[in-house]
Amino acid sequence: MALKCGIVGLPNVGKSTLFNALTAAKALAANYPFATKDPNVGIITVPDPRLDELAKLVSPEKVIPTTVEIVDIAGLIKGASKGEGLGNQFLANIREVDAIVHVVRCFVDDNVVHVDGNVDPVRDKEIIDMELIFKDMDTVEKRLDKLRKASKTGDKIVVKQLELCQSLQQHLEDEKPARSWEVEPAFEEVMNEMMLLTAKPVIYVCNVDEESALEGNDLTEAFKNEVKDENAEVILISAAIEADIIELDDPEERLEFVKEMGLDEPGVNRVIRACYSILNLITYFTAGEKEVRAWTIVKETKAPGAAGVIHTDFEKGFIRAEVIHYEDFVQYGSEAAVKDAGKLGIEGKEYVVLDGDVMHFRFNV
Repeated sequence: MALKCGIVGLPNVGKSTLFNALTAAKALAANYPFATKDPNVGIITVPDPRLDELAKLVSPEKVIPTTVEIVDIAGLIKGASKGEGLGNQFLANIREVDAIVHVVRCFVDDNVVHVDGNVDPVRDKEIIDMELIFKDMDTVEKRLDKLRKASKTGDKIVVKQLELCQSLQQHLEDEKPARSWEVEPAFEEVMNEMMLLTAKPVIYVCNVDEESALEGNDLTEAFKNEVKDENAEVILISAAIEADIIELDDPEERLEFVKEMGLDEPGVNRVIRACYSILNLITYFTAGEKEVRAWTIVKETKAPGAAGVIHTDFEKGFIRAEVIHYEDFVQYGSEAAVKDAGKLGIEGKEYVVLDGDVMHFRFNV
């Protein structure tokens, strides 16, 4: 399944620098291919050391990682919900993504002008939040008009949906995002159809100066306190450091530079993993002589559904799955050795795929 994340933020907060770092991050873990679809959309590979380890053991002809599509969405200004600046483009682009990477500026630099005159990440977040909420309020009001007309028939389901939609409208008017409103089963279909902007999961990226990349600063502390009740991940990244990393052509040099900066890994790796986490996604692998490949599925997916990610025929004609847990594959070193050790599982339609499973499907069509 394709994962699409949109980078948002006010102008001059470091969005484009982060986008450039993400789209050049392919060589930090391994030398995988990278493709650019157009100037502000990139397909990037997801760093996963397990894929590299399996490739070492199997020595396949090809290694294919899973990918994330990253969209560098136009900077937003006040009034975007009414079409100011590039507002219409900004909001239309957000509607298309699965998750939002919200970049806020947490560094002071007189050479980089702030659109509102001074650095205040809490205020910046509120500006974008309110523009998205305003747009969602318009969407909800249009749906309410339809439900009011439809409810005149007395249909109990429609009447209930009208009641819930009014509750959602009040929630938005209280300046709260749709993702913090509890969706009842009777309203799930309507909610999905509206594609509300503030219903999308969000990751906050605090763009800090180099000295604050590890521990943060007063600005990041104030921001974390502001979002503490949102249950959202906050990641500290120095876009300046990430920009320096991508200037190095050799992957080994890049990794060495990361260590010299006192970091365990590039910040972009954490952003990608966070996108996976908030969307409740995991990875399973297929491994053979022709290719070792990573596949993305939602947690709690059963074996036939996982097979369907490869091809719909695999799901329709599913017979069974041969499963090796990643740790066992690494411990024994090959599929044959795993079989000899009695560690290969034969699973049916009710098997729930685990993160890191190495799988082979039997099917008949």
